Amino acid sequence: MLEALLLEWFRGAGRDLPWRRTRDPYAILVSEVMLQQTQVERVVPRYLAWLERWPTVEKLAAAPVSDVIRAWQGLGYNRRAVNLHRATQQIAAAGWPDDLTELPGVGRYTADAVAHFAFDSAVLPVDTNVRRVQERTRTRFTPAAAHALMDLGATVCLARVPRCASCPLATGCPSQGERYEPLRRQSRFEGSFRQRRARALRLVAERPREMPSMDGDAIAALARDGLVRVEGDLVSLP
Repeated sequence: MLEALLLEWFRGAGRDLPWRRTRDPYAILVSEVMLQQTQVERVVPRYLAWLERWPTVEKLAAAPVSDVIRAWQGLGYNRRAVNLHRATQQIAAAGWPDDLTELPGVGRYTADAVAHFAFDSAVLPVDTNVRRVQERTRTRFTPAAAHALMDLGATVCLARVPRCASCPLATGCPSQGERYEPLRRQSRFEGSFRQRRARALRLVAERPREMPSMDGDAIAALARDGLVRVEGDLVSLP
């Protein structure tokens, strides 16, 4: 019953997102990796530009990793770019594995999302939004409701103050009207080590830098993640 109501709502309120118009596993993988910890609004233009530049697995796999890192700038968590590049190299060499978690940087959710949206596997990808809706409604939805669950969780069934008055499932939801404790917020970016890493990578992406002029701890962390290369006193992209 609740799933029928949800799907009816989705037909009129679902978000029109570019990665929902394709079954290409590569394009879906790109979208899922970009969407990890990055807002949809920021991802859409970068996703479109990325696929225009590298429209296939083979194109991205053949690209220099330095170009991939530069193209990722501004999306945050730059290690995702390196993992995506490595994943496409693995796919280009050996094809898509049966177990998608064998790909670098691909966890259970991302594997299930690509399997379902690209390969039509009967699995429900459970991200934070999907888990929240299922827990609050105490209902197990089928894979057919995946996009609808994601949109409901992102726009209506919000983490702290859900918009129950506009929820299509409100009449059958045992959690209707409840409020929730504030979520533990991510530490501030300003002044953080993450900011130092981002600043160092941005400088190296512009041109190779002399090590004495750089933030040594940030460079060391970037080097461990495969984002920069240190040769003597020179720091450059790999």
